[in-house]
Amino acid sequence: DTMRRVVRQSKFRHVFGQAVKNDQCYDDIRVSRVTWDSSFCAVNPRFVAIIVDASGGGAFLVLPLHKTGRIDKSYPTVCGHTGPVLDIDWCPHNDQVIASGSEDCTVMVWQIPENGLTLSLTEPVVVLEGHSKRVGIVAWHPTARNVLLSAGCDNAIIIWNVGTGEALINLDDMHVDMIYNVSWNRNGSLICTASKDKKVRVIDPRKQEIVAEKDKAHEGARPMRAIFLADGNIFTTGFSRMSERQLALWNPKNMEEPIALHEMDTSNGVLLPFYDPDTNIIYLCGKGDSSIRYFEITDESPYVHYLNTFSSKEPQRGMGFMPKRGLDVNKCEIARFFKLHERKCEPIIMTVPRKSDLFQDDLYPDTAGPEAALEAEEWFEGKNADPLLISLKHGYIPGKNRDLKVVKKNILDNKPTGNKKSDLINAPKKAADASNSQNDAKLDEILKELKSIKDTISNQDERISKLEQQMAKIAD
Repeated sequence: DTMRRVVRQSKFRHVFGQAVKNDQCYDDIRVSRVTWDSSFCAVNPRFVAIIVDASGGGAFLVLPLHKTGRIDKSYPTVCGHTGPVLDIDWCPHNDQVIASGSEDCTVMVWQIPENGLTLSLTEPVVVLEGHSKRVGIVAWHPTARNVLLSAGCDNAIIIWNVGTGEALINLDDMHVDMIYNVSWNRNGSLICTASKDKKVRVIDPRKQEIVAEKDKAHEGARPMRAIFLADGNIFTTGFSRMSERQLALWNPKNMEEPIALHEMDTSNGVLLPFYDPDTNIIYLCGKGDSSIRYFEITDESPYVHYLNTFSSKEPQRGMGFMPKRGLDVNKCEIARFFKLHERKCEPIIMTVPRKSDLFQDDLYPDTAGPEAALEAEEWFEGKNADPLLISLKHGYIPGKNRDLKVVKKNILDNKPTGNKKSDLINAPKKAADASNSQNDAKLDEILKELKSIKDTISNQDERISKLEQQMAKIAD
């Protein structure tokens, strides 16, 4: 028994982190200097996206993973926002779709071309407008297609159906103060939030009710974070009254006392938690720290077990965390971070040393795949589903992604219809007529547009020749 207390058995005791060589970093990137506690970086098996400094608006870079080395100043960006971008999140069900929230009070959803950008992207697939202040948080639903959550400095949380561009749930009276972060649970039936009023809330978004809350989860005044774990418990980071950094574990069914509470140190950077549900490891990256600490969560006391610290010389401005399917299983890689410096992005690889070259199935249980388990409508109607899992035994091969189509609902489609027999008989004919008239209308529209373009051109021609005449007179 004493031995067990001294050394706890865990396959993750020897996890070690290693930064990649210089030529595998992404160099010469002007990382955003906005004072906002988001991670500024989002990655998936195809791309790394980084929020950058942009004059006059907001922009982020999207680089194919293999595009390492020096990034040219003229490299195209995603730049449709009119204010700085504060948060970005890749869609878990489509590796070419990314959402961004900005100081311009909008959320935009973008479709990135399969091989990355060749020109700057200014046209989002859809603009989601509903917040009255800047939008600092965007988070996709883990299992339902096209469901996106956004939270703004108006203390509101809006849940959108991106496929129709509509706001379907608006939680605008649950938070009296700034929302620091929002986290979905594993099947997306609940969210938990950490807020400036020092409360951690567990919310059922479809019933629009608070299921559980804890006042003063951490006593300190600095920002907190709260995330759901796979078993339904909640992990929080925050500060004590003496400004020491803390981490805690809570059971939402009884939030009176934490399951575990640990003091860490007295640094003042906000701790960003990154969680891997397959291994139950939490990685804590402090903003402005130069280290990543990692802990294993188990069922036995003290529940949160310190594993190790990856240390480096440079402080981190932000951090991206690769989903499991983007890792190299042949090298026993269990996590990969994308650490932002002031001028570059440096991948850091976490591995479990193993002697064998065979697939280590204890390190790689089946993990969440890219297929959505539900459609948006099913989720909004009340259905729940766990993530659809895939095996990584033969590595993950990215499939073809469908394009994101946004179908704006047409109010005219909702006309009441009588189901008379004659209607049913005429229905096919009517449908054909309707599609014909639609095509005619389209044709008319195109012809009109062509005519207006021609008019514009001839007007400009006249103007140019007049100007040329004037120039000739002046020259004479």
